[in-house]
This record gives sequence, structure tokens and C-alpha cells, in this order.
Amino acid sequence: MIYGIGTDLCDVRRIQATFERRGQRFAERVLGPAELQVFQARSERTPARGLRFLATRFSAKEAFSKAIGMGIRHPMSWRACEILNEPSGKPFIRLNGALAEWFDARGLQAHVTVTDESDYAASFVVVSHRNIST
Repeated sequence: MIYGIGTDLCDVRRIQATFERRGQRFAERVLGPAELQVFQARSERTPARGLRFLATRFSAKEAFSKAIGMGIRHPMSWRACEILNEPSGKPFIRLNGALAEWFDARGLQAHVTVTDESDYAASFVVVSHRNIST
């Protein structure tokens, strides 16, 4: 059964402007530890690629916060929710700390997809109850 659905469209130029004003501190506020490593590696190769990564993660976290119905407030925080990729490239959500406990206590699971194209990044998240029947 679906618990919630969230979607978000993010203007990459807005993320770029914020990054130019706040620098690395902005990325460190939005990204969890594993995401930050990917961001830094992509930024070193191509700065625009790093910014698109940051924008897709920002967008996905916004979509996730909408799907769980709480916005960015405790226990939901930017760094407690990480959007990572399986070796195949498929994105997945990894939660940490109080957010992971809150999510698990409700028996929820999340599915995420992200995309970016030139000036925009978009994300879609579906949160459902885990099927615990045997």
C-alpha cells in the first residue's frame, strides 16, 4: 500500500548560484558523507557534472520529504537522507539516524528515480508499506 508520493523539479542554475555564494558549505549541508565523496569526484572531473549531481540529490530529498509528509523537519534532515546508486546505476535511498528509526518503525520502503537535463533536475519518490505477509 502506498504511504506517500513526492516529486520535485529543481532548476540547476539556482543550485549553481547558491553554490557560488556559499561554496563547499552548501554541498556539506545538503549531502551525506557518501554523497559528498561522489560529488567531489564528479566535480574534480567536470564542475558542471558535480553541480548536476548536487541538484539531483537536492531534488530527490525534497521529493522524499514530500512523500513522507513532513518536509525538512526532524527527523528528516538533508544529511540523514542519502541518494546513492547501486553498481547498475539504479538510485536508492539510504537513511541514517533518527530518520532511519522513524522510517523503519513504520515498516516503510522507498523507491526513487532522478534525472537531469541541462537546466533542470527532477525526482520522483514512492514510499510504501513493506509487504510483511508470508
